[in-house]
Amino acid sequence: MSLSFSPDSLAAALQQQPAPRRWVVAYSGGLDSSVLLHALAQLAPAIPCCALHINHRLAAQSDQWQQHCAAACARWRIDFFAVTVAVTPAGEGPEAAARHARYAAFEQFLQAGDCLLQAHHLDDQAETLLLRLLRGSGPRGLAGIRPQRNLGRGTLLRPLLAWRRDQLHDYARERGLDWIEDGSNADTRFDRNYLRHSVLPLLAARWPDYRQRLDQTAALCAATERLNRDQAEADLAALQPRGERLGQSIDLPQLRAWPGYRRHNVLRHWFASQQLSTPALVHLQQVEQQLLDVRASAAAAVAWGELEVRSYGERLYCLPSLPAPADRVLQWCPDTVLLLPDGGLLAASSATGGAGRLRPVSRVEVRRRRGGERCRPHDRGHSQTLKKLLQERRLEPWLRDRVPLIYVDGKLAAVGDLWVCRGFVAEAGEPGLELDWRFD
Repeated sequence: MSLSFSPDSLAAALQQQPAPRRWVVAYSGGLDSSVLLHALAQLAPAIPCCALHINHRLAAQSDQWQQHCAAACARWRIDFFAVTVAVTPAGEGPEAAARHARYAAFEQFLQAGDCLLQAHHLDDQAETLLLRLLRGSGPRGLAGIRPQRNLGRGTLLRPLLAWRRDQLHDYARERGLDWIEDGSNADTRFDRNYLRHSVLPLLAARWPDYRQRLDQTAALCAATERLNRDQAEADLAALQPRGERLGQSIDLPQLRAWPGYRRHNVLRHWFASQQLSTPALVHLQQVEQQLLDVRASAAAAVAWGELEVRSYGERLYCLPSLPAPADRVLQWCPDTVLLLPDGGLLAASSATGGAGRLRPVSRVEVRRRRGGERCRPHDRGHSQTLKKLLQERRLEPWLRDRVPLIYVDGKLAAVGDLWVCRGFVAEAGEPGLELDWRFD
């Protein structure tokens, strides 16, 4: 867009969107968000607007920056809100941790019908695209900064993506705005700053319209990603996803029948549909090598983030990572819900007696397998090892050491909700307990 930035041009961009209940400007006090908030204030919109400042407490001047933002909002007669967040990196860098904390605060603040406005501009888009290109991103990453998306109970909109940084700077200078200059933005040890100060000026000298070209590339990649997503949705339906006791599973033979690029596409979509971490290419390659082979071991697992992928029988499983099984003896009153050490729970509800129902008991012991246990299910004529029975039941191997064993007076009475042992079944027509072992 060659036209200079103005309140009227902002109004034209906002009018292309459905009217929200309230505009909420993400206001850091920097140049970009200051321009956005000031221009919105000049419109005196019929729709209420406010400014939301996130204080990360990462810089010595954090409180001063918050005071600066509050004072500017008072001058412009904009309602001001500030939220302080705790930035606690969990296996990630401080920048990523701050971003996660910031977006969590945005989601919590937004009410139904609110629209959060962020001041990302065309230079941000170019920088993001180049950084992702250098990291080896595919079409999804190269689609760049999304113009809008849902966020919590509201929506997120970035109306300045059509303008360059220098156009916003001209607006601020002409109107005498003052803004916060974060000294860390000049530190070229950070990749984005290095790109901004050392690389992009060279590109601009050779290709003055490089921003628009990269923005066009982002738009093309976004269209490609939409096509990939449509294909992945159809493919995922063909793989017959189903909820399991823990996690989800999909059909493995059908997945194997497709070429690698198609498998990768549907696997990414499968994880995303469960709001799980996006796998890197190396993780997808590990799934291919370790789990898709028909000779794959049931003990094999590929893990990243908060999840792991396993295979068993003719299904590929995606499940949350769990701690190692704890060897503890728990006392349980069946009229309460027992939280198990591995994240599962055990509950019982009143039911009429019969096969599979435990006779009423007031207190039992619950523990995990230790090896060598034998029992006689209510529908079997003789006892067998618990190991063999679990194999016959085709309980997933990673759950076999987690199944809660229920003991009454020192004798094995039930194995999770899989079966009740002979001698502990409630008689037909008599009160009984229906057991429920699950992971929430």
